[in-house]
Amino acid sequence: MACAAPAARPEPPRVLVRAQTPESPPGAAFRYNETPTQYVNVAGTRIAFRTLGTEAGEPPLVLFQHFTGTMDDWDPEVVGGLAHHRRVYVFDNPGVGASEGVTPDSIEGMAQVALGLVDALNLGTVDLLGFSLGGTVAQQVLFDRPSGVRKAVLAGTAPKGAFGAEQLPAVLADAFKRAAQERSHPKAFLFFTDTPAGRLAANEFIGRINKHTIDPDPPATEATTRAQLNAVTKWSAAPRDPAALAAITQPVLVVNGGHDAMVPTAGSLELYQHIPRAQLILYPDSGHGALFQYHDAFVNEVDMFLRSAP
Repeated sequence: MACAAPAARPEPPRVLVRAQTPESPPGAAFRYNETPTQYVNVAGTRIAFRTLGTEAGEPPLVLFQHFTGTMDDWDPEVVGGLAHHRRVYVFDNPGVGASEGVTPDSIEGMAQVALGLVDALNLGTVDLLGFSLGGTVAQQVLFDRPSGVRKAVLAGTAPKGAFGAEQLPAVLADAFKRAAQERSHPKAFLFFTDTPAGRLAANEFIGRINKHTIDPDPPATEATTRAQLNAVTKWSAAPRDPAALAAITQPVLVVNGGHDAMVPTAGSLELYQHIPRAQLILYPDSGHGALFQYHDAFVNEVDMFLRSAP
């Protein structure tokens, strides 16, 4: 179902609410769980990355991970599906997973690592996909080096000053408490709605992740958690900067669930409202992990967005 754009913005409708899952290429041909880890030196730090996909003339797609997430926490259905028409790169931040070094405690620091990775691998102009914390880092990359980015996808994230980080410790504590009581995974409560559809999607997602058969990543440490929480807190406490968002000239696809408990969906709406060439997709009966719950639809939408004319 499509909703009309606001009256003050007469361009064609750009807000989409998806109720069904369209067809998309299966991810099985590109088995992310079997992709080996490689390493590159970035400013003197050994950074772990993985890459898979085709060399089809599309710019490389670089994925930015969520709070405390490692490369093993990516949904293989998403990564494998996106690899059908482009080269995909995932990586661990310093101090995370298989990467060495100290985890940056600022979004700006994480963005500099990402730019260093792009340079070290000679990727040139790239497309970005940032999820949650990764979405804030992708925004900072757009601010710091706009000429190096063709298009960006921002999923489950929010602009500076609108993250709601003051609520994050309580949200995390509640999820871990419920996970212990119900013998489940905290992401079942952090990423998905407490509905039949949400619970089913949570079980399926948890069954897919952390199944890497080659070079599995160690989980994030307490030091990483503290550093990333500091980074999110500073990003959230900073003044809003709509002018910086308005200066983004690239096409941007904003994606979220309609009921995001970790990064309130209002943040996605704010990104859409201030980025001139933004499109917005909200998935029903879903939360922070909507891109995983609707993985076929998400891959299809991102593929169409990236392959469309600039």
